[in-house]
Amino acid sequence: MRYLSPIVVFAASLVPTLPAAQPPKADKPDVFAINKALGRGMNLGNALEAPKEGDWGLKLEAGYFKIIKDAGFQTVRVPVKWSVHAAKDAPYIVDDDFFKRIDWVLDQAEANKLNIILNCHHYDEMDKEPDKHLPRLIGLWEQIAKRYKDRPASVVFELLNEPHDKLIDDKWNAAIPPLLKAVRATNPTRPVIVGPPFWNGIWALLKLKLPDDPNLILTVHFYDPFEFTHQGAPWASEKVRKLSGIKWEGTDTELKPIRASFDQAAEWAKKNNRPVFLGEFGAFEKADMTSRAKWTGAIIREAEARGFSWAYWEFASGFGAYNRDAKAWHDPLLKALIPLSK
Repeated sequence: MRYLSPIVVFAASLVPTLPAAQPPKADKPDVFAINKALGRGMNLGNALEAPKEGDWGLKLEAGYFKIIKDAGFQTVRVPVKWSVHAAKDAPYIVDDDFFKRIDWVLDQAEANKLNIILNCHHYDEMDKEPDKHLPRLIGLWEQIAKRYKDRPASVVFELLNEPHDKLIDDKWNAAIPPLLKAVRATNPTRPVIVGPPFWNGIWALLKLKLPDDPNLILTVHFYDPFEFTHQGAPWASEKVRKLSGIKWEGTDTELKPIRASFDQAAEWAKKNNRPVFLGEFGAFEKADMTSRAKWTGAIIREAEARGFSWAYWEFASGFGAYNRDAKAWHDPLLKALIPLSK
């Protein structure tokens, strides 16, 4: 989730359901088939990417994985703030109890037949001082990759969420190869997700240079129009924080910039022969539910029309599709996310 970033539901029959695809075997990976198998996903945000799980009001529970699977999702993306659970000096040892917690998360996903995307999230120091912290991030990925090298092909790695600040342009492009090398030492063919700088913004794709690795999946994030999706969000700029009552109707005028952005991503992906994973999109709870559902449905239709897999931000917090108090999905959002859901 880009906390500091500036950046309709139609009839259910208009949006086909996605098959419950399974990733190919790891010995003969097909990254396009793997991305297709990721299908429709849910971010388990505001839990493990907090400074400490629970600090932001959410702790993961085993039942959440079944709830997500039963609703029709195929994938969970798990943001993780590894940087606060590892030593600051080489070899940057990750706390074993925290590793065991991540083991549990992977076990829950596998038990519920969910693909899982494991990322590095909110490594703020890396964004501010990339030269200083790149060796540490490499060391983290060496440990993560080694620990999970024998996990099934349904486990996908994502190198870093939303690089920004000073980790942009050549700095980010230069960081990708050594990070990928750290993974490839123990996971030579595992799918790895990488996105552009500037908060994984689609507009920044022209700045992204990926290594010659056949098992990479491109990720982009989308929260436009930001004034709508982040109205009233307490971490947004003062201007956006004070906004309220902004609606989204799904008019041609509103849809035009979404389609243009997604076309840009699709064209870049085709030119570079990469599948696309829309890793984050969502509208904060201060927007009215009807508008949130219309916007969400539109994003999904446009993404799936271009063959993108996706993961909604997020499960059960400020952008949440699930109401933990009521122990039920927000019905308009669920029907937008999984159009044939009852």
